Amino acid sequence: MKHLSTAAAERLTLGLTLGLVALAALAPATHLPAHYHHFADQRALGGLPFAMDVLTNLPFALAGAWGLAWLRRATGLAQPQRMLAALFFAGLALTALCSGIYHLHPENAGLALDRAGMAVAFAGIVGLAAADRVSGRAGLALAALLLALGPLAAVWDWRTGNMTPWAVLQAGGALLLALLALRHPRSPRISDAKAPTGALGFSTLGVLGIYALAKALEMGDHAVFHALHGVISGHSLKHVAAAAAAWPVLAALKRLHKRGLTH
Repeated sequence: MKHLSTAAAERLTLGLTLGLVALAALAPATHLPAHYHHFADQRALGGLPFAMDVLTNLPFALAGAWGLAWLRRATGLAQPQRMLAALFFAGLALTALCSGIYHLHPENAGLALDRAGMAVAFAGIVGLAAADRVSGRAGLALAALLLALGPLAAVWDWRTGNMTPWAVLQAGGALLLALLALRHPRSPRISDAKAPTGALGFSTLGVLGIYALAKALEMGDHAVFHALHGVISGHSLKHVAAAAAAWPVLAALKRLHKRGLTH
């Protein structure tokens, strides 16, 4: 993908995306693991149930607010990137709300709400990567598709018990980010003061690495809780790590702002 023309990269991105949609529709059904909602940390705090899993959603809100503030100050950013970054940060704020509601009373309907919020942030970050490294129209189209299919996949699992579409959405989005990481941003990196502006140039590998850490903590929820002697669970730490996946985008916005001050 690294040496493809813009048109060829657009066709490849479209083909991969359509292939993932077909896989989500045709792959065998999978089901939510038994006891999925039985998280390790069951403690309440001042009448707030599952307090740590609820309160650790606050970093999502902080990252979203911080990002929107930096985005307003950034200059020289192409319009598709600006729109998609705004979608990503708004999605983080929505994730804080939806995940917080779910963890107050963990059950299937709340999980669908939680995932629908995550899907907005997911659409923003994958679309932003595509806008940076393929084209603005590819990023906007990909984000629009994920924005439509993500909440649908979340609700589909809730109503039918088939979580395959949601699993494909998550794994497929990570695959697209990994492939896009092979391609340089369409404009030179914003750390180069002489470079033309337009692309944000954030590290997709940085986002992927932090996301992988978050998934590992989620899977090790009970093991982490016991290893840390009940101080904090893997799922609570997963929230903090997942919110930290915004850092590569925040750092790129900060560099862009500083560069604007030098001109």
